[in-house]
Amino acid sequence: MELFNTISNDIKEAMKAQDKVALATLRNIKKVLLEAKTAPGANDIVSDADAMRIIQKLVKQGRESAELYSSQNRNDLAQEELMQVAVMEKYLPKPLSEEEIRQEIKNIIAELGVTSAQEMGKVMGTATKRLAGKADGRTISTIVKSLLS
Repeated sequence: MELFNTISNDIKEAMKAQDKVALATLRNIKKVLLEAKTAPGANDIVSDADAMRIIQKLVKQGRESAELYSSQNRNDLAQEELMQVAVMEKYLPKPLSEEEIRQEIKNIIAELGVTSAQEMGKVMGTATKRLAGKADGRTISTIVKSLLS
């Protein structure tokens, strides 16, 4: 709930600063969080962990949209998406470097005692939970495959 309040306060600050990109982005985040709060079974609560996942999803969608716009030579729209992504990333934990992710996955493999690529699912499940918010699934998957093969 703390993140929701932070975003609400930052909306006020963006209004005062007349930062149109930040304001539009923060309003969008708040709208999505309010939808999550009022979803059936949510009991009018969105935890910070859930809010982080929602923001991560929005960041991923923004990056994908920017790539799509770039491929269609719409750099103006791609730039706008990337500016919104930059605003959203301020609310996420700092992502790990590839070497940090690799080391963490090596630790997970050692903990689980995994020896073959056939047990990749075990490693992926644990790694995805442990690295949530710090690394994207595609990177985790690539590193797990390289370490197990």
